[in-house]
Amino acid sequence: MNNFLFAAAENDAIPHCKAGGMGDVVRDVPRQISEKGDKVHVVVPSYGRLHQNGTFLTNLNFSLRGIPYTAELYEVPGKKHFDAIHHYVIHHPEIEAGSIAHIYHDDPEEPFFTDFVKYVIFCTAVAEAVKQNAFGALDVIHLHDWHASLLLFLREYDPNYNKLKDIRFVYSIHNLAIQGIRPFHNNYASMQNWFPYVPLDYERLKDYRYQDCINLMAVGIRLADAVHTVSPSYKEDVMRPSSPPEFIGGEGLEDDLKQADTEGRLFGILNGCNYKNINVEAKGQIYRNTVKALFRWLQDENKKYKADFLAHTGEKIMQFVGNRPKFIVSSVARLTEQKFYFFKRSPEAFIEILKKLEKVDGIFMLLGTGAPEYEELFRKISYENRNFIFTNGQSESLIDSMYLESDLYFMPSLFEPCGISQMLAMRNGNPCLVHHTGGLIDTVDPMKTGFAFDGKTYDEKIANMLKAFDEALDIFQNDKPTWKKMQAAAKRKRFTWKKSVNKYYEQLYNL
Repeated sequence: MNNFLFAAAENDAIPHCKAGGMGDVVRDVPRQISEKGDKVHVVVPSYGRLHQNGTFLTNLNFSLRGIPYTAELYEVPGKKHFDAIHHYVIHHPEIEAGSIAHIYHDDPEEPFFTDFVKYVIFCTAVAEAVKQNAFGALDVIHLHDWHASLLLFLREYDPNYNKLKDIRFVYSIHNLAIQGIRPFHNNYASMQNWFPYVPLDYERLKDYRYQDCINLMAVGIRLADAVHTVSPSYKEDVMRPSSPPEFIGGEGLEDDLKQADTEGRLFGILNGCNYKNINVEAKGQIYRNTVKALFRWLQDENKKYKADFLAHTGEKIMQFVGNRPKFIVSSVARLTEQKFYFFKRSPEAFIEILKKLEKVDGIFMLLGTGAPEYEELFRKISYENRNFIFTNGQSESLIDSMYLESDLYFMPSLFEPCGISQMLAMRNGNPCLVHHTGGLIDTVDPMKTGFAFDGKTYDEKIANMLKAFDEALDIFQNDKPTWKKMQAAAKRKRFTWKKSVNKYYEQLYNL
C-alpha cells in the first residue's frame, strides 16, 4: 500500500476551507487514490478556526527567526468519511484567517506579506510532522501552489529535514499568476528573517525580475521531482512568454518550465470532475433560490452597503418568476481580471450581448464576488440593463440552479489553467461559450459541445466573441435538432478523476 501526503492551502473535503478550484482538486484526488487501495493524509493550515472540532494529536517544535516555535497538529473530520483518508490542520496563532474566503490575506501595500508568514510556519510544521512520522512512512508528498513550496526549500537546504530527501515530491500549479514573491533580506516577511541559519542559494531561488527576492512558485518548479499543470494545453501555454492581453503564458517562469520539460519533469494532466453523489437542486427553483439568497444577504451586517443593490436585484428577478425568459445565459466565477478582463476592458461588447439577448427575450445571469472594481462595473451595468441579473454574493444552491437551468454557459477567461465551471455546466447538458485557451481547449469542442472564440489581436478576440455569441443564438432559435445534439454531447462528456489519477500514478507519482 502506498502512503501519500497532500499539503495545500485549501481542502474542500473539510468544511469552510475552499476559495477556488484547488480546494476541489485536494478534495477529489485523495478519494480517487483511496479507491485504488492506497492511503492519503491531507494537511492544511487551521487559519485560527478549523482546529476547533478536531482531535489534538501532537505538538510540533521547531525553530524559526532564531527562536523556538510550537505548532499543534489536529486531525479533523471530513465532510464524508473514507477509511483510507485522514484530514489534518496545523494550528498556530500566527496562521490567521485572511479576508478572502477566510483563508488568504489581501496585502495591497506589500503583496504576500501576511500569507508568507502563515505559510512559512505551516510548511515548517508539516516538515517537522513528517520528520516525527506523524503520517507514517510516506512514499509521495504532493504540494499545491506556492503556499506549500517551502517544503521543497526545507528538503533541499535545511539539514534538520534531510529525511524529506527520501520521499518523492510532486508540485501542482493551479494559478501560475500568483507566485509568492518576497524579499531575501531587510523585511519582517523575508527569507533571512525566518531562516537566519539556512544559507540562501540566491541563484537558484531568485525571481528573475526582482533579483533581491525569492519566487516561491519558481522554487516549486525548480526543486520538485515532478511538476504538474492541470491541463495538457496549459502545459504548452506556460512554456511560452506572456504578451498580455493577447496571450497569457509562463508569466516570467517560462524558462524554468521549459527546463523542467527538457528534464522530463513537466506533465500536463487534465483535472477531473465529480460525477457521483451530486447535490442537485429541484428544477424550476432558480428565481426562488436567487430571492432566498438576496434576503439572507440583506440581513448580513457586512452586506449592508449593498442593500439597495440587493433590493434592486430582487425586484428585477421577480419579473421572471411567472414569466420564464426564453434563453438564459449564465456565468459563475470570482470577479477577477482572469475571468472577466474582456468585459471590463470592453463593457460595450458585453452590453451588445445583452441587447442581442433582449431581442430573443433572453437574460444574462452572473453570480460572484471579487475585485471591487469588477463588482462596481457589474452593479452599474445591472442598474442600466433590465435583462442582466447580477447576484453579487455566494450561494451553493443558487449556483446549482444556474448550472441546471441555463441554456448557455459563458466563460470568457483571459487564461485558464483547467477550469471546473465548464465541466459542471456540461455535466448538466449546457453547451458552453469559451475563450479558446488552456484547459478550455481540452474540454470544449467548438460546434460539438459548445462554442469558442479566439484571435490574434485583442480587437479580433472581441469581434469573434460577439460572432460566436450570434452563432449560439442562431442555432438555439433556428436549428433545434443541432442544439439538442450539442446538449446531449455536452452531457455525455466525461472528465473523470479516475482517468486523471491513473495518469498521476504513471507520470507524477512514478508508481
